[in-house]
Amino acid sequence: MHSHDHSHAGHHHHDHAPKLDHLNAAFIWGIVLNSAFVLVEAIAGFWSGSLSLLTDAGHNLSDVASLALALLAFKMSKAKSNSTYTYGYKRSTIIVSFFNAVILVVAVGFIVYEAVMRFLQPENIAGGTVAWVAFIGIAINAFTAWLFVKDKDTDLNVKGAYLHMAVDAIVSLGVVVSGIIIYFSHWYWVDSVVSIIIGIVILTGTWSLLKDSLRLEMDGVPKEMDLAKIKAELKKAKGVVDVHHVHVWALSTTENALTAHLVIKPQDMAGFNDIKHDLRHRLEHLSISHSTFEPEFLDEDCGQPKC
Repeated sequence: MHSHDHSHAGHHHHDHAPKLDHLNAAFIWGIVLNSAFVLVEAIAGFWSGSLSLLTDAGHNLSDVASLALALLAFKMSKAKSNSTYTYGYKRSTIIVSFFNAVILVVAVGFIVYEAVMRFLQPENIAGGTVAWVAFIGIAINAFTAWLFVKDKDTDLNVKGAYLHMAVDAIVSLGVVVSGIIIYFSHWYWVDSVVSIIIGIVILTGTWSLLKDSLRLEMDGVPKEMDLAKIKAELKKAKGVVDVHHVHVWALSTTENALTAHLVIKPQDMAGFNDIKHDLRHRLEHLSISHSTFEPEFLDEDCGQPKC
């Protein structure tokens, strides 16, 4: 016996989802401000000979690309489904979050390599210029991070944008300190040390984003969800004897889906619609907005290994 129910009524979850109009403004402000700062920082880096400024400019450029991709993904996620992409383009948000994390990890490799090379052959650096430019970076990155702070816990891409900007503010503070040290002491090797520290900070902040996005990309159960708890909640519904073949995955960075086989008694089949309604309500409170159920009787074999 096979009966499927597809629920898209995840209003409990979507009430807390980031609003696209609000994020449009946040992303656009972030893109414009950081693009302008990348140009200033790159010019200052070449003029002053500071590797830490140049590496930070490169990192900020990757942030600009990340913000642009995240905004594009959000817009695509709102597109309607079609006969080819039956879920629409919701998964683009997951792909972008993973792609952005990979970009940052690769960038760290280049930063550390250049820093080691520069450490072996230090060059004269205009410490005062480095400090002033990095100080501007603190203000821009802190303001951009503030734009995303409200929605950072509702979506992986927004969290990524927030973390990037917050980390960049801290990184810029480190560059300010190195510029001041170089200005007064002429210890030019400090620039390379700060560059390596920048790389470590970026990698630390990016690692969890990389793991979380890879988990979603591989259709893993989202990190904040407990599969055992979900199964237990399904079994609480009146009429449900047992559950198996429970699969939970992310449709996007804000929407989750579930499929499950429900074992019910034959006499409860007439009330299956009520069972589904109860289950949908329970799952909405667990941030699952799309659910598909298949009912089975106790003596029925679904023909698939139990899981």
